[in-house]
Amino acid sequence: MVGFGETYFPAFALAVGLGEMAAGMVSSVPLVAGGLMQLASPLAVKLLRSHRRWVVICAVIQALSFVPLLIAALAGSIGTTTLLLVAAVYWGAGLATGPAWNTWIGTLVPPSIRPRFFANRTRISQAGVFAGFLIGGILLQYASTNGRSLHAFAILFGVAGVCRVVSAWMLQRHSEPVPLPANMRQIPWKRVRHHLHASSGGRLLVYLVAVQAAAQMAGPFFTPFMLMKLNFSYGDLVGLFSVAFFSKVISLPAWGRVAKKIGARQLLWIGGIGIVPLSGGWLVSQNFAWLMFLQVLGGIAWAAYELAFFLLFFESIAEEERTSVLTIYNLLNTAAWVAGSLVGGLVLSCLDMSFRGYLIVFGSSSLGRLFALLLLARIPSIVVDSGEVGVRTAAVRPGGSSLDTPVLPSLPDQIRDGH
Repeated sequence: MVGFGETYFPAFALAVGLGEMAAGMVSSVPLVAGGLMQLASPLAVKLLRSHRRWVVICAVIQALSFVPLLIAALAGSIGTTTLLLVAAVYWGAGLATGPAWNTWIGTLVPPSIRPRFFANRTRISQAGVFAGFLIGGILLQYASTNGRSLHAFAILFGVAGVCRVVSAWMLQRHSEPVPLPANMRQIPWKRVRHHLHASSGGRLLVYLVAVQAAAQMAGPFFTPFMLMKLNFSYGDLVGLFSVAFFSKVISLPAWGRVAKKIGARQLLWIGGIGIVPLSGGWLVSQNFAWLMFLQVLGGIAWAAYELAFFLLFFESIAEEERTSVLTIYNLLNTAAWVAGSLVGGLVLSCLDMSFRGYLIVFGSSSLGRLFALLLLARIPSIVVDSGEVGVRTAAVRPGGSSLDTPVLPSLPDQIRDGH
């Protein structure tokens, strides 16, 4: 679903003539719906008395969201508001599954097999996402040469919807040994505010949210920049995504060994510093070979960053609080995602979507990541069980259509390049 469908939302917006701003916003602003819909997850799980039922319902809704996209591709037009509403349903249903799925899978997979299970699962899922993305890119490249790009998008969205239906069916077939964890409880906002100010985990979250906002200033706008300003083909786009994807996957085992040796906090410093110059690197040159080099560096740096924050952040969440805590934290993360993209969009709008405007946004994103390091310096040492590195390494997911943003584990899988 992600490879065939979600990845190509911005490209579809451009193909139907909605413009560069709409292409940037479709992968960011609708996330507000996801963040808000997550708030219903704990209550929905309690009412349904099952994490599985809630996850399956949301998965089916997400599959149905591709129907209007398919119709729009066949018709050759869709309004900006309609596209954003459809994307909001897609993201809302997808993000709402996250907290419940994380809690459910923790009760389903025995601790003794988790490292191997999640390693295998991640390799398979990454292969599936990349295969969908690659096949979709090849299809779009071929169709564009024959003037039939919109028909190709219709095929992609149809296949993506079918994939999600299969996914929902498979989820329904999962067992649910613990429908509701014992003493499942809601975390009050008052406690969350105190946690953000006083605890190591809270300070870590503040840093992550700052990085998310800085990265999203540029993230949604790389695709329209490449397609509209640099006149890259769909094939070029696939190539840039691919090298970042493979560099991330290849580097993850090495970063896992580094984390065991020097600790997750030190690894976060490596990743946090490594991601600073990536988007700013687009100011140096827009030569394709240079951008490929940046993508390789980006995949490696984002791999270190994501592995480190998974290790540091999620070790401290109790099972009975996990759904509630992930709901609140991901709401903040989503808010940062949208806020960053709105700031980037505002800058671009004020500069008439000019070539120079894009470069200013990309450079500002790097500056934001640099200043975020001041927040990282406030985080004291956090003890992490190195025996879980195998699990958390495997849980790191490929990046996304927004090209340059970290994700918390209850956000949906995406293909991300290394900006």
